[in-house]
Amino acid sequence: MDFGVAAYLGLPYAAAPFGELRMQPPAPPPAWHGVRDATAFGPTVPKAVYPPQYAALLADPVIAGEESLNLNVWTPDPTGSGLPVFVWIHGGSFTNGSGGIYNGAAFARDGIVCVTINYRLQAEGFLHTADGTSNLGLLDQLAALAWVRDNIAAFGGDPGKVTVGGESAGAMSVTTLLSMPQAAGLFRSAIAQSGAAAHVMPPEVGSRVTEWLAADLGVEPTRSALAAVSPQDVVAAAQRLQADVRTAPDRVQRWGALTASLLPFMPTVDGEVLPRPPLDAIASGAGADVALMTGTNGEEMRLFLVADRVIDHIDEAAFAGGAQAYGLDPSAAAAAYAPEGTAPGDALSALVTDWFFAVPAVRVAEARAATGSATWMYRFDHRSLACEGTLGAAHAVEIPFVFDTLDEPETEDLLGPGPSQAVADTVHATWVRFIRDADPGWAAYDMSRRTTMVFGEQDGPVENPRAERYALWEGIR
Repeated sequence: MDFGVAAYLGLPYAAAPFGELRMQPPAPPPAWHGVRDATAFGPTVPKAVYPPQYAALLADPVIAGEESLNLNVWTPDPTGSGLPVFVWIHGGSFTNGSGGIYNGAAFARDGIVCVTINYRLQAEGFLHTADGTSNLGLLDQLAALAWVRDNIAAFGGDPGKVTVGGESAGAMSVTTLLSMPQAAGLFRSAIAQSGAAAHVMPPEVGSRVTEWLAADLGVEPTRSALAAVSPQDVVAAAQRLQADVRTAPDRVQRWGALTASLLPFMPTVDGEVLPRPPLDAIASGAGADVALMTGTNGEEMRLFLVADRVIDHIDEAAFAGGAQAYGLDPSAAAAAYAPEGTAPGDALSALVTDWFFAVPAVRVAEARAATGSATWMYRFDHRSLACEGTLGAAHAVEIPFVFDTLDEPETEDLLGPGPSQAVADTVHATWVRFIRDADPGWAAYDMSRRTTMVFGEQDGPVENPRAERYALWEGIR
């Protein structure tokens, strides 16, 4: 699928982050002379591999090489000018993914210059230490956006019409960038798919992650000491750390809130790169001049509970324990999430969907509504038929519809047979309109109506959806 558009792949926006530049802020890329080969995706950053149950659904190629801070550009007319620009930040729990997973040709077909980026992951991108600079993954994203500002006109794009978007960890990054002074002026609009501003950690938790990682590797908990360890060894230790957060008998005592988020590598509120918790900054007016479209999928957690069939082994006691662990009264949670005939696994999936994804997105919309910032909410309800028809409107299911890539071979792994092109036509066109006009076409979010566009078999705006469920989280999430 190329639609006759031009693609420029693997372009470096920063220097290779190895050697003296390892675990350091991004540096300018070296210049080159003559014609550069831009016909293949560039190297990926050091990263983990998905567990088998998720690898069967989510593509995540590994491409060797050091020049891994690269990006890809699709344009309908490299000789043109004034085209709107969409910069995509991939997801993957801050541990997986790359810009090379996505095909931006359909956006270019529809008059958008599409850019997808790599950024450093795991400890390489999100290690917090007392020495050196933290949040390097965020600085990589800023460097890519600065490259777009300085260079996108050469591809027909308008640096004044940039929309930054992302899904999952990419959406968490988007809402974090929205709150950061360094990002001011780099984009006029933003799209956050299935990720919001709640997923950051305080410096003491970031330091605890660093100390565990360093102890596992037998080095001092400093940036210089960890940078002297091979990237492969750091990746392996980071995977062991993630397993400890998920499964250690004393994980709650050791890791606290990380046992709920399961994200030991995410942005740290370090006071410098990230001066304040993003939601606090947004509530104070940060990013108020940026139009935001934010939303979630209707059944996000089914990706994580269906893929390995955990959902089939959740009983009423497990649901009650889960509700309590997330701060809810089990009886109230059962009334809202487990009406008669609802399987406990389905109920717990809905509850955790709200805690992890939906409610944080609502909080961002509420904070921006209070400052008069232009904000639109959506929910994607179209159900995947993967996993024998049980995956549902799970996490990441909306991405092929957004990119209009239903005909790509790997899409069937995530969507199952016969995904709806009509839904893709609607969703993709909505994203194109927002990127072009900074307005998706339905009523903006306010505290009285809470209008949310629902995408599914029958599209349409809904006022104050899932109010009973969301009300349970007041003062908790």
